[in-house]
Amino acid sequence: MSSHHIVREKQEPALLIAGLDNFPDELLGQLLEWSPTVVVTADVAEKVQSQGIKIDWLVADEMPDLQQSDIKQFPLAGNHPLVAALDQLIAQGYPAINLVSDELDIEVLAPYFSQTDLVVFYDDKKIVALHNGFSKWQPAGNRIEILTQSHNLVYTNLVQVADDLYEVVQDGFYRLQFSDAYLLVAEAL
Repeated sequence: MSSHHIVREKQEPALLIAGLDNFPDELLGQLLEWSPTVVVTADVAEKVQSQGIKIDWLVADEMPDLQQSDIKQFPLAGNHPLVAALDQLIAQGYPAINLVSDELDIEVLAPYFSQTDLVVFYDDKKIVALHNGFSKWQPAGNRIEILTQSHNLVYTNLVQVADDLYEVVQDGFYRLQFSDAYLLVAEAL
């Protein structure tokens, strides 16, 4: 008996690649597993292509000379490459986007956390926007870092070990409650 999975267009998160310098190939393979729409910035287009990854969209004002010929283009239109890409992906109806980047600019990304399910892979971290009442099972000793200022933060099964760093006390669910629209949290990959 075989199992067949039908993946509808835009069902899987789009994959936006803005940098791969510190990103493990194994994790990249996992993000590519369900054949997402792959969008790259001009800075990484050659590197992505050299790894044998099919590029769907390139974020650039001019199309560089690449081996793959069927690449569509998102023009920058004077915007930051991430702004141009995220605006286009949201306009095209992608409900979720995975971003792999060598730089983390929260100010550039902040407006998008409330518009789409944006997950940022930066350095050795996975950064997500959590909503009030979030809970997740974690083994004791795992750490989470809160990247945005929080108002009225209440947490269970966590202990604060540094300014914005919390550690899971015992195997089980931790829970976060707060009054902000969302809370940016980083976990180790």
